[in-house]
Amino acid sequence: MTDRVYPSSKVATNGAANGTTATTTAANPTATKPQPLRQPYRPQPQYRHRRNRRSNRSLCCCFCFWSILIFLIVALLAAIAGTALYVLYRPHRPEFTVTALKIGKLNLTDNPDGASSHLVTRFNVTIAPKNPNNHLSFAYDSFALTLSAANNDVVLGNGSIPAFFSDTKNFTSFRSIITTASDLDLESVKSLRSDLKRKGGVPMKLRMDTKVKVTVGGKLKSNKVGIRVTCQQIRGVAPKGKSPSVASVADSHCKVDLRIKIWRWTF
Repeated sequence: MTDRVYPSSKVATNGAANGTTATTTAANPTATKPQPLRQPYRPQPQYRHRRNRRSNRSLCCCFCFWSILIFLIVALLAAIAGTALYVLYRPHRPEFTVTALKIGKLNLTDNPDGASSHLVTRFNVTIAPKNPNNHLSFAYDSFALTLSAANNDVVLGNGSIPAFFSDTKNFTSFRSIITTASDLDLESVKSLRSDLKRKGGVPMKLRMDTKVKVTVGGKLKSNKVGIRVTCQQIRGVAPKGKSPSVASVADSHCKVDLRIKIWRWTF
């Protein structure tokens, strides 16, 4: 029996494979390359903004530091200058005294409507300002005088004193007429009638407002500042007949206060 020879399948397969590969390579000579993947957008850190913020903060800190330092230096220099002026000139506030007060008229009559009363007054007051300083002089504007009842602030009259200059160690005296003719409400009338019945008389308060300019040593001049002089412990009774009554001013005392105005507020 003759042996049959079969072709090797392995060789045929390899050849077919090689032929297929070659054919594929020849058929696609320009194959497209795969595109790289696009990376997601990531914002870069803003180093410039951080640097700007840090620089702004440092500038603010430097500005605050120097401002506070300059303020402290100015305050220290002002304190030193004020102390030196006080030691050299020994400044004192001006003094005021009510030396006399005569009541010429103090009438309170009811109006026909019964809802109010009419007040008519006339006072003659003598005021003595004094400058106790050796190196300070005062230039006063005109004074606005207001006399009122001390317990209820009912205004009893208004007057004025002309402007004047008070030199060092100066003592002078002024007279002023204080009058009013006004209507009072029921509450004010009731309070004033109660004061008129007092045995010791009506307690009164005299208020004087003005502005003053201070001259130190004859050379250094200040700006005008407001002052208020308040005199209390004054008592007087309504006159009987045509003769004026004399108020008691022996125990009166006057206090001088500075009045500083900042925008709408006065202190």
